[in-house]
Amino acid sequence: MAYDYDLFVIGGGSGGVRCARIAAGHGARVGIAEDTHWGGTCVNVGCVPKKIMVQAAEYGRLAQDSHGFGWDTHPPRHDWAALMRRKDAEVGRLNDIYRKMLDTSGVTRHDAHARFTDPHTLELRTQDGTTTTVTAERIVIAVGGTPSRQGHIQGHELAIDSDQAFFLPDLPRRILMIGGGYIGVEFAGLFRGMGAEVDVVFRQPLPLRGFDEDLREALATAMTAHGIRLHPKQTVHKIEAVGDARRVTLSGGHVLEVDLVFAAVGRDPRTPGLGLDAAGVATDKTGAVVVDGANRTNQPHIYALGDVSNSMNLTPVAIAEGHHLADTLFAPPPARTWSFNPVATAVFYSTPMATVGLTETEAIRHGPADIYMASFTPMRHTISGRPGKTLMKMIVDQASQRVVGVHILGDDAPEMMQGIGVALTAGATKADFDRTIGVHPTSAEEFVTLRTRTRVAGTTAQAA
Repeated sequence: MAYDYDLFVIGGGSGGVRCARIAAGHGARVGIAEDTHWGGTCVNVGCVPKKIMVQAAEYGRLAQDSHGFGWDTHPPRHDWAALMRRKDAEVGRLNDIYRKMLDTSGVTRHDAHARFTDPHTLELRTQDGTTTTVTAERIVIAVGGTPSRQGHIQGHELAIDSDQAFFLPDLPRRILMIGGGYIGVEFAGLFRGMGAEVDVVFRQPLPLRGFDEDLREALATAMTAHGIRLHPKQTVHKIEAVGDARRVTLSGGHVLEVDLVFAAVGRDPRTPGLGLDAAGVATDKTGAVVVDGANRTNQPHIYALGDVSNSMNLTPVAIAEGHHLADTLFAPPPARTWSFNPVATAVFYSTPMATVGLTETEAIRHGPADIYMASFTPMRHTISGRPGKTLMKMIVDQASQRVVGVHILGDDAPEMMQGIGVALTAGATKADFDRTIGVHPTSAEEFVTLRTRTRVAGTTAQAA
């Protein structure tokens, strides 16, 4: 059968665009469809605008901290509308870049919603209702996710989600965050940094389930020190409107009155409306497309990557998956490879966190581990007087002495972690860190000067 395209990509986010561009560069006939925002979640309602907002909050903190260094500044006043204008302008610039990258790479771009009508056929519907049909030999699903809603909560419709948070006309004075994951923690920090009163409700004893326990404890301490009120082991029972305000009843009976309720409870795969049944593509109970290690679905010519497969929901992972898939399908061997274990990541709270590799709990499943930790007040804050400690933790497999996990809470943690991620990917040992000369004076040098083992995990041994 003669197809219209060798490859068609559904979704114009970072992973889908990379896959389309690289495939076209290898000579494939490629089409792509996007019905909302070119650049996907990250560019429009995710990591890019969120980090801009986090940085805005950090400038207020830096203005306050400058007093300890002799600066005489007036109390900072933030213009929310000005920030939103600059954020929107930057997002628009990036949207244009994504469009231009596709157009100049030879990809046929469709501003339309794509839906399967059979395993090789897609219906493309534009916003004005015009429909066309295209066929493709291979199809990639890269549509990302949408914010999860808390439909079981009475009054859940009175809360906003993370997409809506980027378009608030002004900064509410009192905010309740539902959820202690990435989204809840990051927005709690930036809202508090801009002067809002913030409460965070989450089911777990500590925020950021799945992260290293020492890091979670340090984060909870930091959030409390920053004036954020934490409500662990709680859920929201009911939300009621009281004029323009919101009355929130927690599962423990406590009642809070706030100006905004923000449901920050993760994202769901954006599979409804794709016609996956017509293509025979299997999904799991969450709606995520089921794929194998090569991003292939149960239909051998249909692939899925990024958040829609709900495996490792990070933008750089989706980009790597898209690039690798395009190379695998259309490039002569050998194709470039990526390491998906370990993958470094960051939480852009103020103070930020970063992590790579195994947590202590994960590491000891493989055997005894040597744990090294340092907690200290960074030089900047010995002068500024701002409360809070930097925490650095290194986990070393005792048998091989390979460094298998590194975790940081502290200024510049994400920037430090990228280089450490390279070291762990290369299989660095504790001795490799020890023989590396530090950059002084920096917080990063702590990782090459750690000599005292805090404890041995996974055995009955006591701290050394």
